Amino acid sequence: METADPTPHARSTDRDTAADGPPRSAPQLSLELLVHGVGGTTAQEMLGDPRVQLITGDDTAACYRRTDDADAEQRPDDYRGEPVREAYCWSNLTSGNGARALWLILVPFMVANLAHWMRPAAPSEHPAQRIYDLLVRILALTLTVLLAAAACEVALDLTAWQCAGTTVCAAGKSWMGFLSPDNSGWWSAPGRRLALASMVPLLVIGFLWGLSRRTWSAYESASPPPRLPGTSRDTPVAERTALSREGFWYGRRLVARLRAAHATAGVLTVAAVLLAAAAKADGDGGHPVLAVTGRALTALVIVLAAATLIVVWRTARSEGAPDVSSDHLVVRALPFASLAVLALTMVHTGWARPAARSHGPLPGADAFGGIAVFQGGLVLALAVTAWVLQRAARDDARTALRGMGGPAVALLACAVGGVLSGGVAQRFADWLDGGATPGQAHAPIPGPPVLLSWQASVIPALLVVVAAVAVLAAIRVVLVRNRVAEDVPGLYDPREQPDASRTKRIAATIAGAGLTDSAPVLIAATSAVTLVLGAGAVIGAWLTGRAPGRATEGAPPVVHAAAETAESLGSWLMGAGVILLITMGRRAYRDHSARRTIGILWDVGTFWPRAAHPFAPPCYAERAVPDLTWRMATWTERFDGRLVLSGHSQGSVLAAAAVWQLDLVTRSRVALLTYGSPLERLYGRWFPAFFGPPALTGLHREMDDWRNLWRFTDPIGGPIRLTCEGGRRIDQGPLRDPLSFGRTLQNPLPAQILGHGDYQADPVFEKVRAELIARLGPDVPGQRPADESAKGRPAQGSSGRSSG
Repeated sequence: METADPTPHARSTDRDTAADGPPRSAPQLSLELLVHGVGGTTAQEMLGDPRVQLITGDDTAACYRRTDDADAEQRPDDYRGEPVREAYCWSNLTSGNGARALWLILVPFMVANLAHWMRPAAPSEHPAQRIYDLLVRILALTLTVLLAAAACEVALDLTAWQCAGTTVCAAGKSWMGFLSPDNSGWWSAPGRRLALASMVPLLVIGFLWGLSRRTWSAYESASPPPRLPGTSRDTPVAERTALSREGFWYGRRLVARLRAAHATAGVLTVAAVLLAAAAKADGDGGHPVLAVTGRALTALVIVLAAATLIVVWRTARSEGAPDVSSDHLVVRALPFASLAVLALTMVHTGWARPAARSHGPLPGADAFGGIAVFQGGLVLALAVTAWVLQRAARDDARTALRGMGGPAVALLACAVGGVLSGGVAQRFADWLDGGATPGQAHAPIPGPPVLLSWQASVIPALLVVVAAVAVLAAIRVVLVRNRVAEDVPGLYDPREQPDASRTKRIAATIAGAGLTDSAPVLIAATSAVTLVLGAGAVIGAWLTGRAPGRATEGAPPVVHAAAETAESLGSWLMGAGVILLITMGRRAYRDHSARRTIGILWDVGTFWPRAAHPFAPPCYAERAVPDLTWRMATWTERFDGRLVLSGHSQGSVLAAAAVWQLDLVTRSRVALLTYGSPLERLYGRWFPAFFGPPALTGLHREMDDWRNLWRFTDPIGGPIRLTCEGGRRIDQGPLRDPLSFGRTLQNPLPAQILGHGDYQADPVFEKVRAELIARLGPDVPGQRPADESAKGRPAQGSSGRSSG
């Protein structure tokens, strides 16, 4: 590994001091700011001292120091040659009590939001960029409509329309007695039952609106620090990234506008369901005045829906500066107007219709098929747009799925939304009908829409494909393990005794860690099969109008048995998926090891601002990045100091994002040390427009220095794959893991395989850290000469994992 000799730097420092005259009365301080990664680490663990003191921040996120270092700025002579160590702890932004696991129900919204950021790295002025943004925002809106429709299916169709209107189903359910037609009460009329039940989806929408507003106040309200006019360097256009824009991490107004639009869409969905039921009753010989009133309300719903689409269309991100403008009156009034229309619709639907009866499924239940087809069309349009952007991309060598990551993830968001909606409806229908299979001839109620049964039936086939990919991945691990095992002993002292079992364990860890690079294969296979099976489910439901089991009654026995089995198994898998999601979430928030396993996926998903869906889990980076930026900017300005920013895992991503937010003068005072970093391996491949090679090159160019440590055994971190003009690489690695192969005089017990953690245990870590600290000179750096500037370029043939 190449290392920098600090001796020339020391000589230049002495020469500068002599030229400037006598030494300064007080030495300049340096600060090492530590940022932890996934799962969180306490300040005591980060600083290696049980006695720590809060320097700035609150209970959610704060900076801490050792108690002995709390007043370091008053005693600079005590820190000659060694920086003051400070830890930024942000784990409370993504963790909490078990109730926060309910956020996992919002996974479809989070995944749709990811699709917004997974665009190819085409120029920002490309016209297809606006089309891509609009398609993702509209697709996110359909997910809100799907959620509202699922809530209406459970509350209005299954409960108020089907079960409450059927004597057999309502019998034995005391809580439903006042709704039953046999009771002849005021609420027993079908329209009034529906009007009352519509409060359930309204409460669901209100809960999401309130949750979004509460987290919006806590996360999206952190303003960026004021920037000094930095003219030390001009960033080339090709190396600029949106992450450096002043308004990138301030999405307060955008989320507020999207929240108003999505809440309106949800309320209008409930109103549309009520109007469909009332229109069916009025069309069967109902009162003509009610029919005219229904058409007028339908027109109002259409007008408000059009206004909602216009708001979504015009609500694009403004990243050049923090958006502090007030919303238009129309935007603020939309949710209240939709509530007023819903109230009128409830009165209209609940109006007395003596001849009205509820039988069969609720009118309009087939809308699930229309939503699925519309979402499929949006995904295909998004794929075409991504293809156009990929052709214009600056660098696509390692971009995951050749730029198709956004469309693939958007499709999975729709699929997960369908599974959650169908799972809740199927399980609820099973509970209502006492165990009979809904939709069958002997069932007391028709059950959920036929499309949900078809969607459930294709889940087993999808799982077979996923299992096949998993088997291929396991075979690949074995092959790679056997190949790597031949080279493992050569990495260590030949005097250590060979151990076949130890060799196999190390090689298996390396092979398993490499599976991360094969994730595009799994996502591509899952997305392609999901698209085909989803289209087949829609076609089957529309052609037959019956559930798969009943649709194949005249088919050969094998086909009929397979259809019934797939339908029953898929129904249970849908319900089990909802329960499993909540269980995993609760375990992740309570169990530290589970938090590390699940945490990287969750932290990647919630790292990005809510640009597409306002009901997605909140973006913790909109608090963490301004925190770090404020701390670095104010500390360097107050004490005229230099700073080493040290980030592990996801903390390295926060660190890089925070450095991008600094003005150029302050940025040139900062050196970056990353380890176990997913900056290139995950973010660079899946989010190339923001973390691609040109963006990382620009970041390195404008900093004092950057070093990155990585291991082959790390399943998350990897190399940055950039090289300085002088030939020195940012990457220091791969580090040896474990540190010793067998039992030695210095290590009598077998060394642990560290993988993604404990990089500080490697002697190389302290060596690289010392080099960065030695580079922290006393003066503000000027323009570096061309032969010394860190002009990064993609490393050709740099060591690293294969793309899989």
